Amino acid sequence: MALRKINPTTPGQRFKQISAFDDITCTTPEKSLLVPMKKSGGRNNQGKMTVRNIGGGHKRQYRLIDFKRERDGVKARVKTIEYDPNRSARIALVVYEDGEKRYIVAPNGLQVGQIIESGKGAAPEVGNALFLSDIPLGTVVHNIEMRPGQGAVIARSAGTFAQLVSREGKYAILKMPSGETRKILVTCKATVGSVSNSDHALENSGKAGRSRWLGRRPRVRGVAMNPVDHPMGGGEGRASGGQPRSRTGLLAKGFKTRAKKKESNKYIIERRKK
Repeated sequence: MALRKINPTTPGQRFKQISAFDDITCTTPEKSLLVPMKKSGGRNNQGKMTVRNIGGGHKRQYRLIDFKRERDGVKARVKTIEYDPNRSARIALVVYEDGEKRYIVAPNGLQVGQIIESGKGAAPEVGNALFLSDIPLGTVVHNIEMRPGQGAVIARSAGTFAQLVSREGKYAILKMPSGETRKILVTCKATVGSVSNSDHALENSGKAGRSRWLGRRPRVRGVAMNPVDHPMGGGEGRASGGQPRSRTGLLAKGFKTRAKKKESNKYIIERRKK
């Protein structure tokens, strides 16, 4: 998972720094696990633009990922490590003993040919999915459920992980990727290890065209607009724009948007670091 720095033969190549893709073992995805993806272009069902700066981009197919890992007690062998255009992490194609194929989010250190399993009795090794009650304290985990059987929702992007700090009764205490410490039921599952492609954060597109390939259109700064278009627009010359805020007036720096009476606040022990 190294990065590849390109020779500066053109202005677009000068600062380009992309993945070497040396961890990829197969370039053709499993056909049975692909479903079509339709682009919205930021438009709703009436064809009106509701989200700006979205459109174009390369055509993609969605890879069906197994976030639930509910096939407890059945061993699976890792067949390939693949690129997924829909996420920053790598994915792994695993084949179960009965021949069923599934994609999982590949953790760091997962090798082709490795045997993985899930549920009670599984060893706390990289790639295995266990209940939080069975994972040793201090273990680094990813793909964490918030409700039992819901499927993984926490720590799924490249390089992320959480750490199992302690257990208190029916709750496990986890330190999240954001630095937040919170309670999660011990009957929820998590996968041992950290997510692959940890160098993703160090990548540099090098040119605007690569953003267009990803379906991102140009974004106009608020201070460059007129007062009618944005709260930070207008002014004589290059005005700073005042207090940073969104197009709809919501403060952008330091203003807490989380509901004060949110039901799940009781599960948060320590908020994330500023």
